[in-house]
Amino acid sequence: MELGVILGDVHTTLSPREHLDGLLRQVDAAQRNGVRYIVMGHHYLYGNLRWLQPIPTLARIAAELDPGVRIGTMVVQAPLFHPVALAEELATLDILTRGRLVVGVGAGYRREEFAAFGVDFDQRFAMMDEALQIVRLLWTRDEVTFHGRFWTLDDVRTHIRPWQQPHPPIWIGALRDSGVRRSARLGDAWPVTPETRTSDMKRMFDVYAAARRKHGRPPVPRHPLRREIVPGRTSEAAFDRFEAMARDRLLAYAQRELATRDARALREEFREVARREAIIGTPDECLSQLRDLAGMVPVDPVIVRAQWPDMSSDEVVAYLDDLGRDIVPGLNEIVSIDARASENRSQGPCPTPTGAV
Repeated sequence: MELGVILGDVHTTLSPREHLDGLLRQVDAAQRNGVRYIVMGHHYLYGNLRWLQPIPTLARIAAELDPGVRIGTMVVQAPLFHPVALAEELATLDILTRGRLVVGVGAGYRREEFAAFGVDFDQRFAMMDEALQIVRLLWTRDEVTFHGRFWTLDDVRTHIRPWQQPHPPIWIGALRDSGVRRSARLGDAWPVTPETRTSDMKRMFDVYAAARRKHGRPPVPRHPLRREIVPGRTSEAAFDRFEAMARDRLLAYAQRELATRDARALREEFREVARREAIIGTPDECLSQLRDLAGMVPVDPVIVRAQWPDMSSDEVVAYLDDLGRDIVPGLNEIVSIDARASENRSQGPCPTPTGAV
């Protein structure tokens, strides 16, 4: 299994210079410690926290990439872009990375962002569906005509194609079964959220596989997983570390309209939430939990967050150094189950892919 890092937000009291310097220092430390994916989320109007926009930021980070390291959006809010702009900006980014881009896409969850853009929040899933259809067409055809509910294109000529052919891998985020089916129909993998319990994951992967079969699409061997990994000298020290790193930020997510976060539970039962949603303990305990997880669900890479708003750059680097020393070597020896093998055993031959989405 491989390790990835998701880049996040910082307090606006941090100067832009300090923000950029810290970001590049984190990228350097991540790669030095064996991280193979560097991804970034997407938000607007984030109040007292600064969230750099992912496409230009990842273009800057591309200049720092070591061989074999990939970058990606995880996830970009497709309904807040015109599909032509989204397709061309991401294709450009794929070229700038020499074909090392992964495109993570989601529908968004904050009404405030949609209101600012004048976009109907209640139509966001239908808009994402249509936008992805257009993006794929623009990435794979010389001329595109499309008449949809939200956008119309008549005989437009494309001029930017991605480096990767036919296009970069598309990861489509989802929190519920309906979204997992959409991810199976339109994407190439489902990035599992940190709040998704292992028991739900197993069922939702079955939903994903059934939707792939329905649409004549081949099985996906493994899916990226967002999961915090927090090692410590003792289990108690590891829990203390995670609480200091993440508690306030996770509580803020609950207060920013993220439906999967329960503010009361985070305030009153933080450690119980942490046990369900994170890999925490001594290095041996963390690796044991990861082996157990890899034996149950087809996940790879595991993507962690190294930097939380209240952490200094030194603390971020120290955390990544701990992962590189104590977790990455053992993680690289773990092989997650392959969804294709289990599906072939249970379902027989997969229908011939049609390529249609």
